[in-house]
Amino acid sequence: QCTYLEIEQAQRTHAVVLSRPAWLWGAEMGANEHGVCVGNEGVWTREPVGQDEALLGMDLVRLALERGSSAREALEVITALLERYGQGGSCKEEPVPFIYHNTFLLADRTEAWVLETAGRYWAAQQIREGSRNISNQLSIGKEITAEHPGLRQRARNQGWWSGDGEFSFAQVFSLTQQPPRMEAAKARYSAGKELLQQHAGHITAETFMAILRDKASGICVDTEGFCTAGSMVSVLPQDPALPCVHFFTATPDPSRSVFKPFVFVAGLKPVPQVRSPTFRDDPAKQIPRFQSTVDRRHELYRRHQAALELMESDQEQGQKLLQMLRDLEKQGLEGMNALLEGTMAPCPEELADLFFDCVEAEMKFYT
Repeated sequence: QCTYLEIEQAQRTHAVVLSRPAWLWGAEMGANEHGVCVGNEGVWTREPVGQDEALLGMDLVRLALERGSSAREALEVITALLERYGQGGSCKEEPVPFIYHNTFLLADRTEAWVLETAGRYWAAQQIREGSRNISNQLSIGKEITAEHPGLRQRARNQGWWSGDGEFSFAQVFSLTQQPPRMEAAKARYSAGKELLQQHAGHITAETFMAILRDKASGICVDTEGFCTAGSMVSVLPQDPALPCVHFFTATPDPSRSVFKPFVFVAGLKPVPQVRSPTFRDDPAKQIPRFQSTVDRRHELYRRHQAALELMESDQEQGQKLLQMLRDLEKQGLEGMNALLEGTMAPCPEELADLFFDCVEAEMKFYT
Protein backbone atom coordinates (compact mmCIF):
# COMPACT_ATOMS: atom_id res chain seq x y z
CA GLN A 1 0.00 0.00 0.00
CA CYS A 2 1.65 3.22 -1.18
CA THR A 3 0.30 6.73 -0.47
CA TYR A 4 -2.70 6.38 -2.81
CA LEU A 5 -2.24 3.15 -4.79
CA GLU A 6 -1.83 -0.48 -3.87
CA ILE A 7 0.72 -2.25 -6.08
CA GLU A 8 2.04 -5.81 -6.28
CA GLN A 9 4.42 -6.78 -3.48
CA ALA A 10 8.04 -7.71 -4.18
CA GLN A 11 9.26 -11.11 -2.98
CA ARG A 12 12.00 -9.49 -0.93
CA THR A 13 12.66 -5.94 0.20
CA HIS A 14 15.82 -4.33 1.54
CA ALA A 15 16.26 -2.51 4.86
CA VAL A 16 15.83 1.25 4.35
CA VAL A 17 16.29 4.47 6.28
CA LEU A 18 13.98 7.25 5.10
CA SER A 19 13.51 10.98 5.49
CA ARG A 20 9.87 11.65 4.63
CA PRO A 21 6.83 13.87 5.10
CA ALA A 22 4.96 12.15 7.95
CA TRP A 23 1.56 12.03 6.22
CA LEU A 24 2.58 9.88 3.25
CA TRP A 25 4.07 6.44 2.63
CA GLY A 26 7.05 7.34 0.45
CA ALA A 27 10.14 9.46 1.14
CA GLU A 28 11.92 12.58 -0.08
CA MET A 29 15.28 10.81 0.26
CA GLY A 30 16.88 7.82 1.89
CA ALA A 31 19.30 4.92 1.66
CA ASN A 32 19.21 1.14 1.83
CA GLU A 33 21.42 -1.55 3.35
CA HIS A 34 23.33 -1.96 0.03
CA GLY A 35 24.54 1.65 0.01
CA VAL A 36 21.98 2.82 -2.56
CA CYS A 37 20.82 6.43 -2.05
CA VAL A 38 17.91 8.14 -3.81
CA GLY A 39 16.43 11.63 -3.54
CA ASN A 40 13.82 13.47 -5.60
CA GLU A 41 12.78 16.96 -6.69
CA GLY A 42 9.49 18.18 -8.15
CA VAL A 43 9.35 19.48 -11.74
CA TRP A 44 6.69 20.77 -14.14
CA THR A 45 7.00 19.80 -17.81
CA ARG A 46 5.04 19.95 -21.06
CA GLU A 47 3.33 16.72 -20.07
CA PRO A 48 0.22 17.61 -18.01
CA VAL A 49 0.34 16.65 -14.32
CA GLY A 50 -1.98 13.79 -13.33
CA GLN A 51 -4.98 14.90 -11.28
CA ASP A 52 -5.86 11.24 -10.65
CA GLU A 53 -4.24 9.54 -7.69
CA ALA A 54 -1.30 7.42 -8.87
CA LEU A 55 2.22 6.90 -7.54
CA LEU A 56 3.90 9.94 -6.01
CA GLY A 57 7.55 10.60 -6.84
CA MET A 58 8.15 10.05 -3.13
CA ASP A 59 6.55 6.59 -3.34
CA LEU A 60 8.96 5.82 -6.17
CA VAL A 61 11.95 6.87 -4.00
CA ARG A 62 10.95 4.38 -1.32
CA LEU A 63 10.09 1.60 -3.77
CA ALA A 64 13.46 2.06 -5.52
CA LEU A 65 15.30 1.74 -2.19
CA GLU A 66 13.25 -1.24 -1.02
CA ARG A 67 13.65 -3.12 -4.32
CA GLY A 68 16.99 -2.02 -5.83
CA SER A 69 20.34 -3.43 -4.70
CA SER A 70 22.27 -0.98 -6.92
CA ALA A 71 21.67 2.51 -8.30
CA ARG A 72 21.01 1.03 -11.74
CA GLU A 73 18.51 -1.48 -10.34
CA ALA A 74 16.79 1.29 -8.38
CA LEU A 75 16.48 3.30 -11.60
CA GLU A 76 14.96 0.29 -13.38
CA VAL A 77 12.45 -0.14 -10.51
CA ILE A 78 11.31 3.50 -10.88
CA THR A 79 11.01 3.46 -14.67
CA ALA A 80 9.10 0.14 -14.75
CA LEU A 81 6.61 1.29 -12.09
CA LEU A 82 6.29 4.73 -13.70
CA GLU A 83 5.45 3.22 -17.10
CA ARG A 84 2.94 0.83 -15.51
CA TYR A 85 1.16 3.06 -12.96
CA GLY A 86 2.03 6.64 -13.90
CA GLN A 87 2.64 9.45 -11.41
CA GLY A 88 0.03 11.79 -9.98
CA GLY A 89 -1.97 12.93 -6.97
CA SER A 90 -1.39 15.74 -4.50
CA CYS A 91 2.07 15.97 -2.93
CA LYS A 92 1.05 18.28 -0.09
CA GLU A 93 -1.11 17.85 2.99
CA GLU A 94 -3.56 20.59 2.00
CA PRO A 95 -7.11 20.62 0.53
CA VAL A 96 -5.91 22.39 -2.66
CA PRO A 97 -3.96 19.82 -4.74
CA PHE A 98 -0.25 20.45 -5.34
CA ILE A 99 0.92 18.17 -8.16
CA TYR A 100 4.22 17.77 -9.98
CA HIS A 101 6.43 15.34 -11.90
CA ASN A 102 9.81 14.24 -10.58
CA THR A 103 13.55 14.15 -11.08
CA PHE A 104 15.74 11.74 -9.12
CA LEU A 105 19.38 11.53 -8.04
CA LEU A 106 20.54 7.92 -7.51
CA ALA A 107 23.94 6.73 -6.30
CA ASP A 108 25.70 3.69 -4.87
CA ARG A 109 29.35 2.91 -4.12
CA THR A 110 30.33 2.71 -7.79
CA GLU A 111 27.66 4.43 -9.93
CA ALA A 112 25.56 7.61 -10.00
CA TRP A 113 22.56 8.52 -12.18
CA VAL A 114 20.16 11.38 -12.77
CA LEU A 115 16.66 10.28 -13.81
CA GLU A 116 14.15 12.86 -15.05
CA THR A 117 10.50 12.29 -15.85
CA ALA A 118 7.59 13.88 -17.69
CA GLY A 119 4.39 11.93 -17.02
CA ARG A 120 5.20 8.30 -17.89
CA TYR A 121 8.14 9.36 -20.08
CA TRP A 122 11.72 9.56 -18.81
CA ALA A 123 15.39 10.08 -19.63
CA ALA A 124 18.41 9.00 -17.57
CA GLN A 125 22.04 10.13 -17.54
CA GLN A 126 24.87 8.15 -15.97
CA ILE A 127 27.31 10.44 -14.14
CA ARG A 128 30.80 9.09 -14.79
CA GLU A 129 32.98 11.78 -13.16
CA GLY A 130 32.98 15.01 -11.19
CA SER A 131 29.87 16.27 -9.42
CA ARG A 132 26.20 16.64 -10.34
CA ASN A 133 23.23 18.36 -8.71
CA ILE A 134 19.51 18.69 -9.43
CA SER A 135 16.90 21.28 -8.55
CA ASN A 136 13.26 21.88 -9.57
CA GLN A 137 13.96 21.81 -13.31
CA LEU A 138 14.92 19.41 -16.09
CA SER A 139 18.70 19.26 -16.47
CA ILE A 140 19.42 16.33 -18.81
CA GLY A 141 20.25 17.74 -22.23
CA LYS A 142 21.74 15.65 -25.04
CA GLU A 143 23.78 13.38 -22.71
CA ILE A 144 21.10 10.67 -22.44
CA THR A 145 22.31 7.20 -21.37
CA ALA A 146 18.88 5.51 -21.36
CA GLU A 147 15.33 6.63 -22.17
CA HIS A 148 11.68 5.61 -22.45
CA PRO A 149 11.32 3.69 -25.77
CA GLY A 150 8.58 6.05 -26.97
CA LEU A 151 10.20 9.30 -25.74
CA ARG A 152 11.25 10.80 -29.08
CA GLN A 153 8.12 9.65 -30.90
CA ARG A 154 6.02 11.34 -28.21
CA ALA A 155 7.95 14.59 -28.72
CA ARG A 156 7.43 14.40 -32.49
CA ASN A 157 3.73 13.57 -32.21
CA GLN A 158 3.18 16.57 -29.92
CA GLY A 159 5.08 18.90 -32.25
CA TRP A 160 7.74 19.64 -29.63
CA TRP A 161 10.60 18.27 -31.74
CA SER A 162 10.95 18.08 -35.51
CA GLY A 163 13.12 14.96 -35.45
CA ASP A 164 16.03 16.86 -36.97
CA GLY A 165 19.32 17.45 -35.17
CA GLU A 166 20.32 16.27 -31.71
CA PHE A 167 17.61 15.59 -29.14
CA SER A 168 17.82 17.48 -25.82
CA PHE A 169 15.40 16.17 -23.19
CA ALA A 170 15.45 19.40 -21.14
CA GLN A 171 14.95 21.59 -24.21
CA VAL A 172 12.12 19.53 -25.68
CA PHE A 173 10.13 18.72 -22.53
CA SER A 174 10.59 21.90 -20.45
CA LEU A 175 7.71 24.37 -20.28
CA THR A 176 8.26 27.51 -22.36
CA GLN A 177 6.67 29.57 -19.56
CA GLN A 178 7.96 28.30 -16.22
CA PRO A 179 5.90 28.65 -13.01
CA PRO A 180 7.40 31.33 -10.69
CA ARG A 181 8.82 28.71 -8.29
CA MET A 182 10.70 27.13 -11.23
CA GLU A 183 12.43 30.45 -11.99
CA ALA A 184 13.99 30.42 -8.51
CA ALA A 185 15.11 26.83 -9.17
CA LYS A 186 17.38 28.00 -12.00
CA ALA A 187 19.35 30.18 -9.59
CA ARG A 188 19.51 27.35 -7.03
CA TYR A 189 20.69 24.86 -9.65
CA SER A 190 23.42 27.24 -10.91
CA ALA A 191 24.55 28.06 -7.38
CA GLY A 192 24.73 24.37 -6.41
CA LYS A 193 26.77 23.62 -9.53
CA GLU A 194 29.12 26.53 -8.82
CA LEU A 195 29.61 25.60 -5.13
CA LEU A 196 30.43 22.00 -6.10
CA GLN A 197 32.92 23.18 -8.75
CA GLN A 198 34.66 25.41 -6.20
CA HIS A 199 35.47 22.29 -4.16
CA ALA A 200 36.20 19.97 -7.10
CA GLY A 201 38.69 17.25 -6.19
CA HIS A 202 38.37 17.66 -2.43
CA ILE A 203 34.68 17.32 -1.62
CA THR A 204 33.96 15.88 1.84
CA ALA A 205 30.82 15.26 3.90
CA GLU A 206 31.48 18.65 5.55
CA THR A 207 31.53 20.30 2.09
CA PHE A 208 28.05 18.96 1.36
CA MET A 209 26.76 20.03 4.77
CA ALA A 210 28.07 23.57 4.17
CA ILE A 211 26.41 23.69 0.71
CA LEU A 212 23.09 22.45 2.14
CA ARG A 213 23.31 25.26 4.74
CA ASP A 214 23.92 27.97 2.13
CA LYS A 215 21.15 30.56 2.39
CA ALA A 216 22.50 33.15 -0.06
CA SER A 217 22.03 30.69 -2.94
CA GLY A 218 18.50 29.71 -1.90
CA ILE A 219 19.60 26.09 -1.36
CA CYS A 220 18.76 26.38 2.35
CA VAL A 221 15.28 27.92 2.64
CA ASP A 222 13.73 29.22 5.86
CA THR A 223 11.31 31.87 4.56
CA GLU A 224 8.57 32.46 1.95
CA GLY A 225 6.26 29.85 3.44
CA PHE A 226 8.72 27.08 2.56
CA CYS A 227 11.40 25.61 4.77
CA THR A 228 14.08 23.04 4.04
CA ALA A 229 12.35 20.26 5.95
CA GLY A 230 15.19 17.75 6.32
CA SER A 231 18.71 17.23 5.00
CA MET A 232 20.85 14.17 4.30
CA VAL A 233 24.49 13.58 3.36
CA SER A 234 25.86 10.09 2.57
CA VAL A 235 29.42 8.81 2.35
CA LEU A 236 29.64 5.71 0.13
CA PRO A 237 33.18 4.25 0.19
CA GLN A 238 34.21 2.31 -2.90
CA ASP A 239 35.88 -0.24 -0.61
CA PRO A 240 33.08 -2.73 0.23
CA ALA A 241 34.81 -3.57 3.53
CA LEU A 242 34.01 -0.08 4.81
CA PRO A 243 30.47 0.86 5.91
CA CYS A 244 28.35 3.50 4.19
CA VAL A 245 27.55 6.37 6.57
CA HIS A 246 24.36 8.43 6.21
CA PHE A 247 23.97 11.73 8.08
CA PHE A 248 20.44 13.02 8.75
CA THR A 249 19.24 16.23 10.44
CA ALA A 250 15.69 14.88 11.13
CA THR A 251 14.81 18.56 11.77
CA PRO A 252 14.24 21.54 9.45
CA ASP A 253 16.71 24.26 8.43
CA PRO A 254 20.14 22.56 8.28
CA SER A 255 21.88 25.85 9.17
CA ARG A 256 20.49 25.36 12.69
CA SER A 257 20.35 21.55 12.80
CA VAL A 258 22.73 18.71 13.63
CA PHE A 259 23.75 16.12 11.02
CA LYS A 260 23.71 12.81 12.90
CA PRO A 261 25.39 9.62 11.57
CA PHE A 262 23.49 6.41 10.81
CA VAL A 263 25.06 3.07 9.77
CA PHE A 264 23.21 -0.11 8.76
CA VAL A 265 24.14 -2.93 11.17
CA ALA A 266 22.27 -5.83 12.76
CA GLY A 267 20.26 -5.07 15.90
CA LEU A 268 19.71 -1.36 15.21
CA LYS A 269 18.28 0.47 18.20
CA PRO A 270 14.89 2.06 17.35
CA VAL A 271 14.75 5.86 17.59
CA PRO A 272 11.14 6.75 18.52
CA GLN A 273 12.14 10.40 19.09
CA VAL A 274 12.26 10.93 15.29
CA ARG A 275 9.16 8.91 14.38
CA SER A 276 6.05 10.98 13.83
CA PRO A 277 2.85 9.98 15.64
CA THR A 278 0.15 7.97 13.85
CA PHE A 279 -3.58 8.80 13.94
CA ARG A 280 -6.55 6.45 13.83
CA ASP A 281 -8.68 8.81 11.71
CA ASP A 282 -5.84 10.28 9.68
CA PRO A 283 -7.09 13.16 7.45
CA ALA A 284 -4.61 12.05 4.76
CA LYS A 285 -6.40 8.69 4.54
CA GLN A 286 -10.03 9.89 4.80
CA ILE A 287 -11.94 10.68 1.59
CA PRO A 288 -12.16 13.60 0.81
CA ARG A 289 -8.58 14.03 2.00
CA PHE A 290 -6.94 16.78 4.02
CA GLN A 291 -10.14 18.27 5.45
CA SER A 292 -8.56 18.75 8.87
CA THR A 293 -5.04 19.04 10.30
CA VAL A 294 -3.15 17.08 12.95
CA ASP A 295 0.16 17.76 14.68
CA ARG A 296 2.65 15.35 13.12
CA ARG A 297 5.80 16.71 14.75
CA HIS A 298 7.98 14.11 16.44
CA GLU A 299 9.65 14.72 19.79
CA LEU A 300 13.02 15.90 18.44
CA TYR A 301 11.21 18.25 16.02
CA ARG A 302 9.21 19.84 18.89
CA ARG A 303 12.28 20.38 21.06
CA HIS A 304 14.28 21.69 18.12
CA GLN A 305 11.56 24.24 17.31
CA ALA A 306 11.52 25.43 20.92
CA ALA A 307 15.32 25.83 20.71
CA LEU A 308 14.99 27.87 17.50
CA GLU A 309 12.62 30.24 19.30
CA LEU A 310 15.26 30.66 22.01
CA MET A 311 17.93 31.36 19.37
CA GLU A 312 15.76 34.12 17.93
CA SER A 313 14.72 35.69 21.25
CA ASP A 314 18.10 35.53 23.04
CA GLN A 315 20.99 36.03 20.63
CA GLU A 316 23.73 35.24 23.17
CA GLN A 317 22.12 32.02 24.43
CA GLY A 318 21.22 31.12 20.87
CA GLN A 319 24.85 31.39 19.75
CA LYS A 320 25.98 29.26 22.70
CA LEU A 321 23.45 26.57 21.84
CA LEU A 322 24.39 26.63 18.16
CA GLN A 323 28.07 26.20 19.09
CA MET A 324 27.21 23.21 21.31
CA LEU A 325 25.26 21.64 18.43
CA ARG A 326 28.19 22.22 16.03
CA ASP A 327 30.55 20.55 18.55
CA LEU A 328 28.21 17.54 18.77
CA GLU A 329 28.16 17.30 14.97
CA LYS A 330 31.96 17.59 14.83
CA GLN A 331 32.32 14.67 17.24
CA GLY A 332 30.11 12.53 15.00
CA LEU A 333 32.09 13.53 11.91
CA GLU A 334 35.44 12.82 13.56
CA GLY A 335 34.25 9.41 14.71
CA MET A 336 32.97 8.54 11.26
CA ASN A 337 36.17 9.78 9.56
CA ALA A 338 38.22 7.55 11.87
CA LEU A 339 35.96 4.62 11.01
CA LEU A 340 36.23 5.26 7.26
CA GLU A 341 40.00 5.79 7.37
CA GLY A 342 40.39 2.47 9.18
CA THR A 343 42.00 4.07 12.27
CA MET A 344 39.11 2.92 14.45
CA ALA A 345 37.71 -0.62 14.36
CA PRO A 346 33.92 -0.61 14.04
CA CYS A 347 32.10 -2.00 17.06
CA PRO A 348 28.73 -3.39 15.86
CA GLU A 349 27.01 -2.68 19.21
CA GLU A 350 28.15 0.95 19.21
CA LEU A 351 27.10 1.40 15.58
CA ALA A 352 23.69 -0.10 16.36
CA ASP A 353 23.16 2.60 19.04
CA LEU A 354 24.89 5.40 17.12
CA PHE A 355 21.94 7.36 15.71
CA PHE A 356 19.90 6.87 18.90
CA ASP A 357 22.79 8.18 21.04
CA CYS A 358 23.27 11.25 18.81
CA VAL A 359 19.54 12.08 18.96
CA GLU A 360 19.55 11.64 22.76
CA ALA A 361 22.59 13.92 23.11
CA GLU A 362 20.95 16.59 20.95
CA MET A 363 17.73 16.41 22.96
CA LYS A 364 19.66 16.90 26.20
CA PHE A 365 21.04 20.17 24.85
CA TYR A 366 17.47 21.36 24.25
CA THR A 367 16.19 20.63 27.80
